[in-house]
Amino acid sequence: MSMPLTAEEARAGLANATIGTALVLEDRAMRVWHLRLAPGDTLAAHRHDRPYFWTVLSDGQGRSRHGDGRVADISYRAGDTGHFPDLGPDTAFVHDLTNTGATELVFVTVEFDLQ
Repeated sequence: MSMPLTAEEARAGLANATIGTALVLEDRAMRVWHLRLAPGDTLAAHRHDRPYFWTVLSDGQGRSRHGDGRVADISYRAGDTGHFPDLGPDTAFVHDLTNTGATELVFVTVEFDLQ
């Protein structure tokens, strides 16, 4: 099993709002991210502090280490979607994502700016 995020990684994640590998659309209401991780690649610790959803476009395996010490191994199936409607500055969380599988992981994530 992987080690949890270190305190230093969690602090860095709080300052990192880059939740994908490419920001493909941004306007006053939302940001759309693409995330592509080759086998073994990691998206550095980052924070989620606004409502968002993600959809995975490929089957694969991942590991997420969270700022609260949790480590989660996840099996993804193309089309799986997660939704976090209640996030804000007081309910934000930090995590990273490592592709632990043998194929590329591909996600689309949409963050919402609720004014």
